[in-house]
Amino acid sequence: MAAFTVTELKQKLKDAIERIVEDEDYSVHTADKAIRVLSALKDLKCTASTSINVDLMTPVPPLFQCPLSGHLMTDPVILTTGQTFDRPVIQRWLNEINGANPCTQLVLSHCILTPNFMLQGMISEWCRENGVNLPNPVFDMYNEPLTEAHRHRLRSLLFKLSLSLPEQKAAAKELRELAKRMSAVRTVLGSTQMIKLLMHPLSSGTAPPDPELQDDLIGTFVNLAIHDTNKKLLAENEKVVSFLIDSLKSGQVQTRSNAAAAFASMASLDSNKHIIGRAGAIKYLVDLLEEGDPSAMKDAESALFKLCFVRENIGRTVREGAVQIILGKIVDRILVDEMLSLLALLATHTNAVAALVDHGGVRLLLDILRDTTVESVKENGAVILHLICYHDKEKRVEIKEEEVANGTFSKIVQNGSSRARRKANSILHCLGIGKSTLQKSPNSKSENTQSPSSGA
Repeated sequence: MAAFTVTELKQKLKDAIERIVEDEDYSVHTADKAIRVLSALKDLKCTASTSINVDLMTPVPPLFQCPLSGHLMTDPVILTTGQTFDRPVIQRWLNEINGANPCTQLVLSHCILTPNFMLQGMISEWCRENGVNLPNPVFDMYNEPLTEAHRHRLRSLLFKLSLSLPEQKAAAKELRELAKRMSAVRTVLGSTQMIKLLMHPLSSGTAPPDPELQDDLIGTFVNLAIHDTNKKLLAENEKVVSFLIDSLKSGQVQTRSNAAAAFASMASLDSNKHIIGRAGAIKYLVDLLEEGDPSAMKDAESALFKLCFVRENIGRTVREGAVQIILGKIVDRILVDEMLSLLALLATHTNAVAALVDHGGVRLLLDILRDTTVESVKENGAVILHLICYHDKEKRVEIKEEEVANGTFSKIVQNGSSRARRKANSILHCLGIGKSTLQKSPNSKSENTQSPSSGA
């Protein structure tokens, strides 16, 4: 189509449309032809203004011209052969010529297009220097439609997962990238049969999988779980859940982190929270919370936080020693905000309150509240101490001493967020420090004299 002029294309479109309109039994080939002509006209329209401006001012360097269209490239991409083309032009070619190399006509091993960022930068610089308004790329890689060439490539990659280890590793790496980049791939791979094919490298025996292969397979599941329908499918697949748990147990830190991220994504659905918790994932998420690097800890915390919106999972998390681990991280000032968010959920369980008291949590939280300026830290700290105050009478003495000495909760009542003020007011009420005491402060606001019970 790139070889025809606009006038010729319009005539071909007219002929095709006339046959479609006049013939009730027109062929699919005629409809396809009309679509291809319209697409070619669209491509010419998108590049016409740039081509005219450039031709009138200065010749386009050959390096910047698409070998197929001859126009200035707006979105240069590299084919598997190493040649660079404009994305909308080469994508159209691959769709129509069934994945053949435009230069040799031989079928390509795969039709994945890689952005040529270096050349894109050179083209942009040249346009600025020559006063050329480069149009936005016609093609958005993140909304790339799934062509027949892509489907062929996916079938090939899934087949390679049943071959030798090197082929499995190469295929898993490419599938992970495709699932990350293309929404359509995530949709196609979201079926029971496709998941079974993805799991094929793990069905050969009981030996631990190759670490690189393991990480790429998990990365693929993380990307698939972006879609809500896939979240349910993955969580209800016992083999997938077992694979993720095994990876949490014994994988490398990055692999364990990715497995936690997969569970965090899947746990967005309430039904999945029960499935993941009952499968035994919580123990190994807590282990990662203790042993991982900050990035892995954050993934583990995120997964546990979502899972603990189900009451039964709070009990499981507390039993695995999460409270002690979280307090240790807070002492070391590691992800304090995230750790307090999780701790506030756990503290609704009486065993968590007991663990907090036994491991010095009250003094630690009081010290943090006295010094912090972070609103979310104030909120969660006040929430936790409020729960402790109402469940452990002995600790009220220590908390009251802090208030008398530093006015920690009175300051929160005056300056904290709405939620933090409510909890701080409730604490003051529990300590027997009522409205009259607060009114003595010259900086007290009228809302600070509200009934303490309103914040319970």
